[in-house]
Amino acid sequence: QVQLVESGGGSVEAGGSLRLSCAASGYTYSRNSMAWFRQAPGKEREGVAAIWTTSGTTHYADSVKGRFTISQDNAKNTVYLQMNSLKPEDTAMYYCAAAQGRTVVAWSWALEYGFWGQGTQVTVSS
Repeated sequence: QVQLVESGGGSVEAGGSLRLSCAASGYTYSRNSMAWFRQAPGKEREGVAAIWTTSGTTHYADSVKGRFTISQDNAKNTVYLQMNSLKPEDTAMYYCAAAQGRTVVAWSWALEYGFWGQGTQVTVSS
């Protein structure tokens, strides 16, 4: 059973930076898709970024392109989300998600991912 544990959330002022981490364990297959989603109060969960663990291919939501970077450390089975130039509208609970053994078709569609972390809160003040 895949387990995902996020960390790194917190409160920052606009323009600041945070780095989220997602430590994964329990993988059976080597080819996986990993993603970060976020959900603000009263809003739907949205895809922020994704990475294919074998190829390193990345995808980003338009709202975070140029500000956020998703990366991985395969030796540590950890995926990161470096968030720079944070804005108040980035405030949300951030979730790590995984699809085991495949490359998802629609990276920002939450139903593509079968495993989720518990979430880490990011709050950006103006």
